[in-house]
Amino acid sequence: MQRNFKLVLSVFLLNSLAFAALAQNKRPITFDDAMALKRLSEAQISPDGARVAFTVADVDKNANRSKRSVWLVSVSGGEAKPFITSDKNDFSPRWSADGKQIAFLSTREGAPQIYVATAANPQSTAARKVTDAPEGVSEFVWSPNGMLFAFTTDVYPDCATFNCVAKRGEAEEKSKVKAVIADRLLFRHWDSFKRGKRSHLFVVNTDGGDPKDLTPGDYDTPPFSLGDPTAFDFAPDSTEIAFARNTDKVEATSTNNEIFLVSVNGGEAKRITNGGGSDTTPRYSPDGKYIAFRSQARNGFEADRVRLMLYDRKAATTRELSVGFDRNVGDLTWSPNSQQLFLNVEERGRETLYLAPLNGDKFARVMNEHASTGFTVSADGKQLAFTRAALTHPNEVFTSSSDGKNVKQLSQANTALLAQLDLAAPEDIEYLGALKTKTHGFIVKPPQFDKTKKYPMVLLIHGGPQGAWLDSWSFRWNPQMFAARGYVVVALNPHGSTGYGQAFTEQISGDWGGAVYEDLMKGVDHVVKLGNVDATRIGAAGGSYGGYMVNWMLGHTDKFKAFVSHAGVYNLTSMYATEELWFTEWEFKGTPWDNPAQYVKWSPHLHAKNFKTPTLVVHGELDYRVPIGEGLQLFTTLQRKGVPSKLLYFPDEGHWILKPQNSELWYKTVLGWFDQWLTPNAATAAR
Repeated sequence: MQRNFKLVLSVFLLNSLAFAALAQNKRPITFDDAMALKRLSEAQISPDGARVAFTVADVDKNANRSKRSVWLVSVSGGEAKPFITSDKNDFSPRWSADGKQIAFLSTREGAPQIYVATAANPQSTAARKVTDAPEGVSEFVWSPNGMLFAFTTDVYPDCATFNCVAKRGEAEEKSKVKAVIADRLLFRHWDSFKRGKRSHLFVVNTDGGDPKDLTPGDYDTPPFSLGDPTAFDFAPDSTEIAFARNTDKVEATSTNNEIFLVSVNGGEAKRITNGGGSDTTPRYSPDGKYIAFRSQARNGFEADRVRLMLYDRKAATTRELSVGFDRNVGDLTWSPNSQQLFLNVEERGRETLYLAPLNGDKFARVMNEHASTGFTVSADGKQLAFTRAALTHPNEVFTSSSDGKNVKQLSQANTALLAQLDLAAPEDIEYLGALKTKTHGFIVKPPQFDKTKKYPMVLLIHGGPQGAWLDSWSFRWNPQMFAARGYVVVALNPHGSTGYGQAFTEQISGDWGGAVYEDLMKGVDHVVKLGNVDATRIGAAGGSYGGYMVNWMLGHTDKFKAFVSHAGVYNLTSMYATEELWFTEWEFKGTPWDNPAQYVKWSPHLHAKNFKTPTLVVHGELDYRVPIGEGLQLFTTLQRKGVPSKLLYFPDEGHWILKPQNSELWYKTVLGWFDQWLTPNAATAAR
């Protein structure tokens, strides 16, 4: 017995030493590591459930671009391999209903177009080009009968042919005059000027030919919505298409998107919704009886609760399926038996999967691990394919049974590189925040964390403000990149965050610097009390609304030793030059002239007399969401007051910094700023 105990103890000690040695051999993540990680998306399971096609993006930092290709992996196991590749970008794979062909988008001849290849061996024969849209195809859907594609592309509304669109576009490109004349709002959006173009929905035969414009007129189909699922779908018999469109006169103040139906042969579209808010993401049930869609009740409130609605095609009636479900419904996919829907739902820092039955039973959560998104289902309804990411790894392709069980990772695109990196698993924290409400967030600790030491800390503040930090991987604002420099990283989800109930989300409207500020300050105090943070070396950084909160903190606290304000709202009155005016008018209860008190109360620029904290200001010239003047006003004020400050300006970026070499400079400058003010000895040594 004694001998066995000694043997077990010896094995335990040897294993412990082996694990310790393995941990010591791992290293902190670098920017080049982040760029070397493959970026997987769009997992599409084949109808027979045997294979999954997906998109892989490889970043070439030197070329300052990424290249996408389509890969394939067997559900039964084995190595994932390239499936459709060229010297350009190939992406968005879609199986035909019989599984014999696969369609995809490619830039191999210029703007993205639809191509079709044989699914058995797509590289053995040349892919067949289907479309030739001058402005390129944005999204597409394959009809159930395999005979049509529906797709969206930008056109000039008064052009009857693609030839007209092409000639006008070429003339604009060649012209030495680049001026824009506008006579209505939403003349520019996100990072580009619309220049009279509209997104229209077309259908084309899968063999090619002349596409038919199903949504002529001076409206966008679908209306722009960042990150929303595809907003059009074929009926099961392939004779009709449902789509979302906004026909309000002033789009800049409206989120009143509606669902329409139109024949694939064209003709007048029929409106089937008439709500005040956004109705979008129509999905026909496989049996043809229903159209499920996502809906918000209130016009102008982009963060209103997203409900699941069901339209009965025969009775022409609509009912809500999500009554009592206090979460936002994300993407939705029908089960093949038409008895339930699979729903992506953001919940408490995770991307989860719910099953929504049609019989009135409660929604059932069947998956709650990290961030699982982009579900597709096999034709028999037994298998799901999806991508999953976490704060410790980017997306990989997974499969599971339709009840969320038997989860299996299929791809190993980043396993070898991740095995070399010391990436700390996030820790969930919860504390009592403002309004006596429990507040949740994450802590990510540095590599080789020593609990006997105290570390500098960086608080990351998310944008939105109706958004959330998730247990997911991001190539922007990546907590692991900050932790690798020796910082305890804290990512909190204060009032205004999504995934904690609608009341929690909408509390922030009209209260931008109130409860959320208190949540963040109490969260910092909570983390300091845990014992591993040096309270004299704390910094904060955020983008968009996160930048706003940094700017607000500048005038209201001396707790922080350094700030980074990226695309931050600074002057609420000048911020009214943004494009989506519904957002500003909802958040501040009117216009600056009708309700000036709200704009005055919460504007950071009116507290500039208190600015003292060293601040890095980051902004892109092409940012039309938070116009460049916000960042320039802030930097000018800091410089005029003699506050240590630096401006990082990108003439070729918008709200986000996307180009690889620009991203490298962003991380170098942001992390260098914190090194300078929070770890001055380390910064000096680095120089």
